[in-house]
Amino acid sequence: MEKNSIETSRRVFLAGASAAALTGAVRSAAAAPPRKKMRGIYPIAQTPCTLDNKLDLDLLASQVKFCTKARVPGVVWPQLASGWITLSDEERFAGAEALLAAAKGTSTDVVIGVQARGGDTAQSAKFAKHAEAHGASAVIALVSLPPEKANDAAVVEYYKAIGSATSLPLVMQATGTQSVDLVADVFRQTPTLACIKDEAGEPLNRIAQIRARTGGKISVFAGRAAHTFISELGEGFDGNCPAFTLCDILQRTFELWNAGKQREAFDLYGRYAAFMTIPNVDPYAMIARGFFPEGTKIRVMPNGKDSMAALSEADKRFIKRAYAEFVKPYATA
Repeated sequence: MEKNSIETSRRVFLAGASAAALTGAVRSAAAAPPRKKMRGIYPIAQTPCTLDNKLDLDLLASQVKFCTKARVPGVVWPQLASGWITLSDEERFAGAEALLAAAKGTSTDVVIGVQARGGDTAQSAKFAKHAEAHGASAVIALVSLPPEKANDAAVVEYYKAIGSATSLPLVMQATGTQSVDLVADVFRQTPTLACIKDEAGEPLNRIAQIRARTGGKISVFAGRAAHTFISELGEGFDGNCPAFTLCDILQRTFELWNAGKQREAFDLYGRYAAFMTIPNVDPYAMIARGFFPEGTKIRVMPNGKDSMAALSEADKRFIKRAYAEFVKPYATA
């Protein structure tokens, strides 16, 4: 090889190495100060309403008090199980303020959902800034871009825009066919990314890849109503974002498993799993537990099934009995 060619190759190599080093440094250079790692059960709060369908701020905020009493480390609102798309912007701001005010002086983290209709990142930034101003612990977003626009490059830009709006830790809710490569790209380009709630593909088969591609620097949570919770514990997931219904039972299961008391954890989870097989149990279970008053309406997603409307009085009595006899003795709140 001629001298000029060697020199040219050397410059290209050094330039490439420098670019790679800079790319790897992007996250660490811009990263927010270290924070407590998210770990444990962060349930999705329900959205209780009055009979005339007005957001009941007192009942909404009471879910924070429930988590504090039960030693559940955090709560998330509003996401899919909260019927976020049914909420007006004004309701979302008011609800966030009620939850965050209730959490002040407690050990309970409040994670605010900031996705906006149509993937509007400017509106998401407003939700995020509002959450930060009122003391949120973190923000979470699922991709709300129109399906035809939700290619990988657009998703990365979506999370970069939301993550740059505040210094709050960001939780990515992965869904559908979002790949590990995509998660790694979001991690690399979004310094505030602190956790992934992985509901894409087969999460149990992805956790090792995600940890490897992110250097173990983010928490890995699951969702899907904790249907595979025991396997998740075995794989070392950091936590789960289930429905609110029996979040205290799941938190205790998580603690037992990680304390080496796996038989006790398995038995306790069995009560959760059995209770959740009762048809249309959620969201009526929060009424059955005496947590919400009888007659409370729960906001659901448009076109979603109103499970409480399908319940007869006999069904309600059975749910109350099942909870009182088989679950309540193990509840912590």
